[in-house]
Amino acid sequence: ELARGIASTQIVIAGFSHGGAIALQTGLRYAKPLGGVLALSTYLTLASSLAAEKSAANAAIPILMAHGTQDPVVPLKLARESQQSLTAAGFKVEWREYPMQHSLCIEEIEDISAWFTHIFGNTAAQK
Repeated sequence: ELARGIASTQIVIAGFSHGGAIALQTGLRYAKPLGGVLALSTYLTLASSLAAEKSAANAAIPILMAHGTQDPVVPLKLARESQQSLTAAGFKVEWREYPMQHSLCIEEIEDISAWFTHIFGNTAAQK
């Protein structure tokens, strides 16, 4: 995307489950400032090395984490601990929980839409 002329600040790294773990792992350590990290039904890997490896360019990166309260794949406790680790590392994390399993729901999709509007503005209305 950078080669295509997209500014790094307009790129959001997003993922669900294992993809969310990868999004957190790479987005928080990326050398250029990003637009945000969207991490769904996931957890933070390598939390113990984050303090040494986090990128100053993304110290204030918007992060949205969302998780199902009945998730049998990634335990809610692990996701909550991840959010707490990120907060302790100085990141501002928006946290959402939904009464669902390892999936998406319409309320979550609406919250994601609102989050994108918050971080990027309503560019559709500006056109």
